[in-house]
Amino acid sequence: MICNLCPRRCGVLRTETEGEGWCRMPALPVAARAALHHWEEPPISGKRGSGTVFFSGCSLGCVFCQNEAISHRDFGKALTVPRLREICLELIRQGAHNINFVNPTHYAHIVRQVLEEPLPVPVVWNTGGYDRVKTLRALEGRVDVYLPDLKYLDPETAGRYSAAPDYPGAAQAAIEEMFRQTGPCQFDEAGLLTRGVVIRHLILPGQTAQAKAVMDWVARTFPKGAVLFSLMSQYTPWGDLSAFPELDRRLRRGEMESCADYMRNLDLPGFCQERTSAREEYTPPFDLTGL
Repeated sequence: MICNLCPRRCGVLRTETEGEGWCRMPALPVAARAALHHWEEPPISGKRGSGTVFFSGCSLGCVFCQNEAISHRDFGKALTVPRLREICLELIRQGAHNINFVNPTHYAHIVRQVLEEPLPVPVVWNTGGYDRVKTLRALEGRVDVYLPDLKYLDPETAGRYSAAPDYPGAAQAAIEEMFRQTGPCQFDEAGLLTRGVVIRHLILPGQTAQAKAVMDWVARTFPKGAVLFSLMSQYTPWGDLSAFPELDRRLRRGEMESCADYMRNLDLPGFCQERTSAREEYTPPFDLTGL
């Protein structure tokens, strides 16, 4: 396939076994873990867990990525489309409230095939936010819950930390398309999310202004309560940050409290992670479990 799935639009040939371009992945799926996950937002994880499938490779280049073993170093196992479908069904049999495709942007064509026959639980598109509107439209009717990041609204910061100065505009357009598809959040009788958009933002050290700009955009773009906002404080220094010394520390209490207060003052419905969430154990082991 000639790939233009993500905003980078590399236009490279991805064969079944080899990949070029930014994500480096072949056309067939490569994944590193498939298991019940209990650390998503409460209406996604519920009591039994979210059935997460972690794809390898990535169309972003975030220097602080906690999943860098799979996003940067491409660890994973090659799968067929029928096997990926069966993995989803296995997770459902284990009790998964939903099927949660993590970092699926460069495998949108595969997810679409897997979902040609609907699954009996909601499908979650768990993404860094760097998605093309055209690609998302090809998924309309197949994805129930969109779980995008909105990392930055400043092109210079996005270029420095994710090698994607076009990220802000691309992510904003993508999130608006996600909302167009799902409409306001809907829940079942147990309080689990069955349809809608949850926008995540990970606070970075020294970047409280970015967090507040993101919250301002969400508040003015969507009707109150139509989307949920998840303010995350789990940032943990990861990998070689020698070229980015400003990121080589944990969040200060004042940074988290300032952002949490701002979210409350805006009256943004959603979730505010505790500062104690900044622990390495929140990164799951990428050991080919469930594949």
